[in-house]
Amino acid sequence: MEIKGRGALSNKDGRFARREREPDGDALDAALRDGDAPPAPRTELHVDAARTIIARNASPDIGFSQSINPYRGCEHGCIYCYARPSHSYLDLSPGRDFETQIFYKPNAVELLRDELAAPSYVVSPIALGTNTDPYQPVEKQLRITRGILELLLEHRHPLTIVTKGGLILRDLDLLERLAADGLAAVMVSVTTLDDELKRKLEPRTAGPNLRLKMIRELAQHGVPTGVMAAPMIPGARWWSGPMPLNRWVVRVAPAPAAATASSYEHAVWPRATTMPRAAVPAGGGGCREAGLWCPRSGGWSWGRRLSPR
Repeated sequence: MEIKGRGALSNKDGRFARREREPDGDALDAALRDGDAPPAPRTELHVDAARTIIARNASPDIGFSQSINPYRGCEHGCIYCYARPSHSYLDLSPGRDFETQIFYKPNAVELLRDELAAPSYVVSPIALGTNTDPYQPVEKQLRITRGILELLLEHRHPLTIVTKGGLILRDLDLLERLAADGLAAVMVSVTTLDDELKRKLEPRTAGPNLRLKMIRELAQHGVPTGVMAAPMIPGARWWSGPMPLNRWVVRVAPAPAAATASSYEHAVWPRATTMPRAAVPAGGGGCREAGLWCPRSGGWSWGRRLSPR
């Protein structure tokens, strides 16, 4: 069932759920008979009592070794988000719960300060936005991402950001100073320049025009800026419909476009294939773009999954 402003069409329990929930069908039927719309789920905030803040990886598939995610869950509600399965570890649904049950780390700055001061710490760029968006709507109120940037600027520590949130423009003062010393780079995620398609795939994200403004203003302030063009969704009106790929590349200038491929894991694929038919009329399957193969549900060994075929 579609709910305005939400991406997921269902709230199916996660794969580790200890109990199964079902909506009250009688109540929904009664509401429909009376002409009432189902109640819109509200966003709820929860404290994430984190004990560490820097996540580390040694994957040959990933171009960074450490990252920070101030939030778990994301109100942007992108239907294809690869982070959705992570909510299963909280005994919550990768569907609507992922968009409405948001966990935040109020002690993120204090934890980061301690970790940077550790004698064993080795400096390496910290990636922000690798799991959930650091500039999702709740950041306007909580300002955790800004606090992290302030601390990294204080320590002259390198960082990268991936976002589709217009709130990043609030922090241009910090990013400009970091970039002046070669310490910051930003990738703006641009899935489509079609407003209607954006509303179906990414309901609470910045609109296409605002994302183009983000690219322009970041670049004008000297921040190295690129475009994250992913996912290439099979059947979607992305490059074959109202905005062919060549025109899309022209529109996102002056930032260089970096096309990446995504694979769907666990709880994401069923939700991606039940997107509104107007968005993806052709349904599922693998996709080919720029000579890369996107496996339908993982597979292949580490370091080989994005090899040309």
